[in-house]
Amino acid sequence: MTKIGVGVIGTGFMGKTHALAWRNVKAVMGCAAAPELAVLCDTPLDRAEAFAGQLGFARATDDWRTLVADPAVQVVSITTPNRLHHEMALAALAAGKHVWCEKPMALTLAQAEEMEAAARKAGVVTLVGYNYLRNPAYAHAQRLLAEGAIGRVAQFRGWVDEDYQADPELPWTWRATLAEAGLGALGDLGCHLVSLATGLMGPVESLIADTQVIHQTRPLPEGGRAAVENEDAASALLRFAGGAQGSMVISRSAWGRKSRLGFEVHGTEGMIVYDQERMNELQLYQNRGPLAEQGFKTILTGPAHPPYGAFCPAPGHQLGFNDLKVIECAALVEALSGGAKAHPDFTDALVFERAIHAMAESARTGQRVTL
Repeated sequence: MTKIGVGVIGTGFMGKTHALAWRNVKAVMGCAAAPELAVLCDTPLDRAEAFAGQLGFARATDDWRTLVADPAVQVVSITTPNRLHHEMALAALAAGKHVWCEKPMALTLAQAEEMEAAARKAGVVTLVGYNYLRNPAYAHAQRLLAEGAIGRVAQFRGWVDEDYQADPELPWTWRATLAEAGLGALGDLGCHLVSLATGLMGPVESLIADTQVIHQTRPLPEGGRAAVENEDAASALLRFAGGAQGSMVISRSAWGRKSRLGFEVHGTEGMIVYDQERMNELQLYQNRGPLAEQGFKTILTGPAHPPYGAFCPAPGHQLGFNDLKVIECAALVEALSGGAKAHPDFTDALVFERAIHAMAESARTGQRVTL
């Protein structure tokens, strides 16, 4: 595939991120195939048309089904609210289109399983939007573990905190409902943490979890208040299939935290520490040398941590969120061109979905859940 016809559904935060990634991927990463921005969809139509002009799309529409059916579109980016992922993905797969879908895959585990089965049947390329997995610092952490830099891995501690729902007087939105958003903090944030943990530790074998609705109601624009139906916070104790233990804490109501996605991996000979708010750094402790000289080492990412060098030749000058999306897009373009399988595809991402829904189930039942 030398040219890739792209259709993007949605022009919000993630829609613009996808569009920018499609625009920049060949220039930055030197991909063999060239994305062509064919159709942009949003409502109302004048919004779609305005963004199509701004972002360089050939056409705009307010009907996502028109985008999916368009013969100029070979791959569909789905960046809409969660409740629409399932229907749109199934329609795109049925039309033989490749799909790049934002996380979480769907509202329910059953819907995600249906999407995964449909993707396998269609035999097309799929990718789910876990761009934090593309961070060169994270990739280096994976290499360190594979090389035994901290000995036998024994424990994972992870956290993901943001404060976009910390204010109790923040107006009620679709994010507060099971019918529109599905899971709350678990679906919006927790799945990212699960993806990072799985890439470092392997699959989760079992877990026990608890959840909390911190703000039971939120104000409506027309007056009164409406109930919050999904969790603001969650915590879990995990056992990984490889035998290591783990813990996770997740909150969308943690004042002062903007993107505090991080982890510690404890080994028998050291530790690795990462924090997304300092996403170009990795902390490494190794139990080596004189005791008086031991301490954490800060590793700043640079060209020695691919593909950082595709963006900037100078170490320590830093990549950003949108750069990670370009790296993610490059993996999709490679898969579309017959190269390595895109990761995480619908099958890979279903593993993450099962973990977060297992946490929700454990919180409901008070029982440990085996995956």
